[in-house]
Parts: sequence; structure tokens; C-alpha cells
Amino acid sequence: MMTHTYNDYEKIVLNKTPLIDVRAPIEFIKGAFLNAVNLPLMNDEERRLVGICYKEKGSDEAIRLGHKLVSGKTRLERIEAWASHLEKYPDSLVYCFRGGLRSTISQQWIIEETGKEILRLNGGYKAFRNYLINALIPSQHTIPVLLGGFTGSGKTHMLKNLRNSIDLEGLAKHRGSSFGRYINPQPTQIDFENNLAYDLIRHRHKGHNHLIVEDEGVNIGRCIIPKQLFLYFKTGNLILIDLPFEERLLNTVDEYVFLSQAEYVKVFGQEQGLLKWAEYIEDGINRIKKRLGGDLFKRVTVSFDLALNKQQLTCDCSLHSNWIEILLKEYYDPMYRYQIETTGNKIMFRGSTKEVLEFLKAIN
Repeated sequence: MMTHTYNDYEKIVLNKTPLIDVRAPIEFIKGAFLNAVNLPLMNDEERRLVGICYKEKGSDEAIRLGHKLVSGKTRLERIEAWASHLEKYPDSLVYCFRGGLRSTISQQWIIEETGKEILRLNGGYKAFRNYLINALIPSQHTIPVLLGGFTGSGKTHMLKNLRNSIDLEGLAKHRGSSFGRYINPQPTQIDFENNLAYDLIRHRHKGHNHLIVEDEGVNIGRCIIPKQLFLYFKTGNLILIDLPFEERLLNTVDEYVFLSQAEYVKVFGQEQGLLKWAEYIEDGINRIKKRLGGDLFKRVTVSFDLALNKQQLTCDCSLHSNWIEILLKEYYDPMYRYQIETTGNKIMFRGSTKEVLEFLKAIN
């Protein structure tokens, strides 16, 4: 049977093409692509057995074992899973690691048993991954701009209102601070890079003159911005949001307390969720203990304990602003003020939220 392949990787990114990944789950977990679903030809154990057979008896015997393991009811179940996905996403592509035997067999079975046409991703995961890695090389036609500001300035919110920006923290699923973890885990490094490459390709396709990103360190939680790209970002000029302290405090309380607690309560329930959230905050405070120093650490800890106790007894969250105010005034603000004073980046513009937003929209 003649089967057809597809290799326009850019269109896959721009069109957000759905993908069927027929690799084993253990491979998928290590790294995959946006809009990909894992509907494996072989599960982890079947893949392991076929791998052993290949090493001991060669390719032909391994293929025979694979067909034996994935036969009868098992074979029909996997075809049905593919067919069900294609009912919802008829323009899906199928791929395996190198675009070879596993995706070819899957493609043939789909066509033979369901009559549905499906294209196979040429070169599979490996070729598409290499394409995305190359997309992480900085573009010479785009000027990076760094958006900065003290903690609570609303940088992430502003990025979401700009069409020529990329939200690095959003891609990393981390707020970029000691209290930056979400309940859901961060992506693997491979997934972070793949998702970042998707955004860069789309940004370049739109022809923007500037790329606006938040002024980040190389690490966002456990995700690492690729070195060459990070150095490129750091050549950009700085735009600073100046927001009154009272507004920054409100924003930070909203993020660290109300929104964060809501996540934990949604997952664990009211009582257990509050306890889990408290553990998360305590862990964040302990991680910066050495940098806070003994006296400041004690004051923050005592203030947090008082706030938590009051909330547990009376449902009053008002005291949480106290420990956050201490952290902002005596830890985060001095640290960021020093960074700005010693930065090698030119400060192109600074102003209120409205002024910065208008400036950023204008420079493109």
C-alpha cells in the first residue's frame, strides 16, 4: 500500500495541526509537541519486549513479535482509539520516533480498517524536534525588548495584552520566584523548548519588528532558557513599569494568597487545600532563608503564622498582606533595585502601566 508523508513543519506550527504520537508512553512523557496526543502502537512493556527481541534475534523476529503482541482485540482497540481521534480532528498527522515502521504500520492500519486518510510526519519526532531546535536560534530581523518592574507590577498581565510578546513564565508554568510554583508540574525541558519554538515561529511569521519578553533569569523554575536565546534576549533595552507600592502589594497578595489558595482548594478541598497551600508558602520562605537572614526570616515566618491562624479561625485573610509587605519592602524591592542600578541594559522607557502599554504598542 502506498502511504504518503508530510514535511511542511512550519505549517504544522502555524496551523496548530493535531498530531497522533504512536510512540510508547515512556517516550511521550520525556518530550512531545503541542497539540499531540499519545495513542501508542505499543505500550511500554510491549516496546520493551520487542526491544529485547531485536537485540537478541534481529529485526525480522522483533517485527513478528510486535505483530503478535498487538493483535486481535488489542489491535482493534488501538485502531478504534486512532479512529475516534480522527473523527474529532480529521486533519491529524501520525508520527513515531523517526517516521519509520511504527508510524507506517499505524497509518496502514488506519487506512485499511477505517477508510480514513491520514498523512505520516516525514522524519517523525526526531526531524520535527530538530526543526524546532533550529527555530530557537535568534532572528537577526527582530529586536528584543525586556519588560521589567518591581514584583507585583503586572508584567505578565501586560504581556498578554501585546501581540508581539512571548510569555516565558506562562510557557514554563512558573511565576519565576520562590513562590512561583503552580499545583500542576512544570513541563519537561524538551516540552518547554518545543513550546517556546512554536511561539517564536509564529512571532516571526507575523513579521513583528520587536519581540517583547519579561526580564527573566536564565532559569524559570526548573526550565532553562536556551543559552543562545537567553543571551539574545539580554541584548534588548529595558522598559520599566512604575506602579505605586500599594497597588503592587494588592497585586502580590491577590496572586500569592487568593488566586493561589483557590487553586489548592479546587484540587484538595477547603480544609486540606488551605493546609497544602500553607506548606507551599512555608517551603518558599525556607528556600530563601539564607538570603533573608535570621532576623528577617523570623519576622516573615511569625507574620505568616499569625495570618494563617487568623484565617483558619475567622476566615479573615487581611493579615496576609503583612508578611507580603515585609518581603516586598525588605527583600524583593532592594534586590530588584540593585539589579536595575547595576544592569548593563539601557532603560529605553519607564512609566505607568498605561504609558508603558501605549509605548510598547507604538514601537512595533
